[in-house]
Amino acid sequence: MLLRLIRLCAVLAVAATALAPAASRAADEPDLIFKRSTVFKWLTPNDKLATYGLDDPEVDGVACHFTVPEKGGLKGWIGVAEQVSDISLACRQIGPIHFKKKFAQGEDVFRQRRSLFFKKMQIVRGCDTKRNVLVYMVYSDRLIEGSPKNSTSSVPVMPWGVDGEVQKCADWVER
Repeated sequence: MLLRLIRLCAVLAVAATALAPAASRAADEPDLIFKRSTVFKWLTPNDKLATYGLDDPEVDGVACHFTVPEKGGLKGWIGVAEQVSDISLACRQIGPIHFKKKFAQGEDVFRQRRSLFFKKMQIVRGCDTKRNVLVYMVYSDRLIEGSPKNSTSSVPVMPWGVDGEVQKCADWVER
């Protein structure tokens, strides 16, 4: 019976992955920086915290790092566990900032499924035009009910290098 359940869950996980649209995320897959175990499990993978890094796909010179909890156990191992919404975020200027195109306030930078069907994590970007600061927020939502848990990080658009030219994020926000 347990083996049959495991096979069914594996088939559902593969089907859900195959049916998910390829454009469901704005950025490429993030780079895994490291993982640390938080809860020991005897026969299945441990619960972990995983830290990832990604570059903003539309703004050169900005990188974000986020840490997400990853469920272990049997459900986590076969990919059907619903992950919790506790996600932290830090974004920084890592080079000269150049905007590739105009963007909407709250536009997706990255999206990732956090359960088999209903939950996803999103990193979105906005511009505080008064202060010339890029603002990033991470949160998770569900089809029916989202989570109020979130994290925010801001990146002031500053000069970088010798030319000292500073772009205004307000010039790149769609109106």
